[in-house]
Amino acid sequence: MDAADPLVRVIHKVPDDSHARPNLNDYEALRATFTWDEARGWLDGLPAGGINIAHEAVDRHVTHGRGEHVALRCLGKDGSTSDITYRELSQRTSAFAHGLRALGLEPGDRVFSLVGRVPWLYVAMIGSFKARCVFSPLFSAFGPEPVRQRIALGDGRALVTSADLYRKKVAPVRAELPALAHILLIDPPGTDVSDIPGARYLDEMVAGQPTTFVIEPTGDEELALLHFTSGTTGTPKGAMHVHSAVVAHHATGRFALDMHPEDIYWCTADPGWVTGTSYGVIAPLTVGLTALVDEGEFDAGRWYLTLAEQRVTIWYTAPTAIRMLMRAGADLPGEYDLSALRFVASVGEPLNPEAVVWGREAMGLTIHDNWWQTETGGIMIANYAACDVYPGSMGRPMPGILATVLKRGDEGRAAVSADGSVQECGPDEVGELALRPGWPSMFRGYLNDDERYAKCFAGGWYLSGDLARRDADGWFWFVGRADDVIKSAGHLIGPFEVESVLMEHPAVAEAGVIGVPDPLMGERIKAFVALKPGISREPDDLVALRREITAHARRRLGPAVAPREIAFNDDLPKTRSGKIMRRLLRARELGLAEGDLSTLEVPAAPEGESR
Repeated sequence: MDAADPLVRVIHKVPDDSHARPNLNDYEALRATFTWDEARGWLDGLPAGGINIAHEAVDRHVTHGRGEHVALRCLGKDGSTSDITYRELSQRTSAFAHGLRALGLEPGDRVFSLVGRVPWLYVAMIGSFKARCVFSPLFSAFGPEPVRQRIALGDGRALVTSADLYRKKVAPVRAELPALAHILLIDPPGTDVSDIPGARYLDEMVAGQPTTFVIEPTGDEELALLHFTSGTTGTPKGAMHVHSAVVAHHATGRFALDMHPEDIYWCTADPGWVTGTSYGVIAPLTVGLTALVDEGEFDAGRWYLTLAEQRVTIWYTAPTAIRMLMRAGADLPGEYDLSALRFVASVGEPLNPEAVVWGREAMGLTIHDNWWQTETGGIMIANYAACDVYPGSMGRPMPGILATVLKRGDEGRAAVSADGSVQECGPDEVGELALRPGWPSMFRGYLNDDERYAKCFAGGWYLSGDLARRDADGWFWFVGRADDVIKSAGHLIGPFEVESVLMEHPAVAEAGVIGVPDPLMGERIKAFVALKPGISREPDDLVALRREITAHARRRLGPAVAPREIAFNDDLPKTRSGKIMRRLLRARELGLAEGDLSTLEVPAAPEGESR
């Protein structure tokens, strides 16, 4: 098959006796009988009552006699490899939980992390769950401002990080974080940290602590995780997830990613994003498999070598990474023994059909797209190991998930009538993707923002904000976002926080930020900037100013969030109320129809002129 061949409409699956039998064999039969109560029965629950993520992910495996099985295989940047068994992980997370209690942290207190994919991150997350603290992982590439916003909103009391990351990302904003009392450092004892208030070495914090920890009864609705997601306006939203979410993590890991206890599993997502938490840590550990923890960054040869040498059987990655591998050439995979690999999946943004077909040509494997959000907490719609795949489709709903597409109103979101009702679309009609609430990993609210949370629901449905269509056979196809949130390299980026930082620059009067299509990242961030009066518009001066503003944005936001392109425009389109029309900026940038302009501000006519 040609990877660009538009005639590839469906990939039919053929049973493979050389690998484990798929957990989901008969899609329709399982959907007809599955219940979330049944899925909860697959887990143990706490001996003293309730359910706790740490117990289901780690401790129960020790109880069941699998303590010597490798839980985490840690790959260092230097090529080193070390293993942590389930017994060792239980002991280390117990010591961490005791260490938190010794610092005075109580159930419900917030522990943040700002660190890369290193063992301490996984220990801190599971240990926080044991202590019934709320864990909130941050992406280590964030700059000071996104870090400040999230720790301040979450009322963080402790932060797991390194001295270097602290100095770069936290020190500039520490004065604005009065609740942050403890800086828990992964650095070896003896490192000079005299300039870091509240610093404590993690090695010393856990030294001498008991290696067993009795988890107190944990309620189903007790808060466990705080994931921040960007909005189009205002501050980031803190999506709250509870301990019973682990039921969905486990079930979706089995069904959507086909996890078995004997698997070697690699999720390339950073735990600072929800994928790296739900499917880089929780789901694989609840299944009892071996999960890779790779400290290194993307390199095509290194990734293929990792897949081959570690005998990876399940690989969960992002479309951006797949496109980067495609650029490296279809011949490169042939240089490595990928015979152990049996299942590949992708998430973060739509996976184009060419990438799916490329996977068949280059690796002999289908790449399975799936769809979910920070708010859903787990995979909602997926392509499955034993089911046919339609390249370009995100698949069909998980067992236990009811999904639909709702008719849109004038603003592009689901149309809600005066009585609160909504209408479902017919086959192949584009509308807002919606889910029936009630699955265990559904977020329980936005931190300190009940009003915003309430707006996510209408007519008995959760409104995703994503546009999609459902074909006559029940397959879902992603169309785009209904709002201005930008999806770049699998990350959701709110334009407002980028605009706010741009306007901190003394030369910037206004800014509008959009996402524009990018063959590698899905979307790249482009900023349109209006300059203050008196700022030189000479070409050479603008070149220098563009570099200066770009550098400012990268310092404040980090490279993952800062705009990659800046255009100067002193006449940004605005509504009559003064709001920059990002929709119109995007339409003009891409040569699309401008749509309704009735709310467009009409600049005042010069004196003596009339309109």
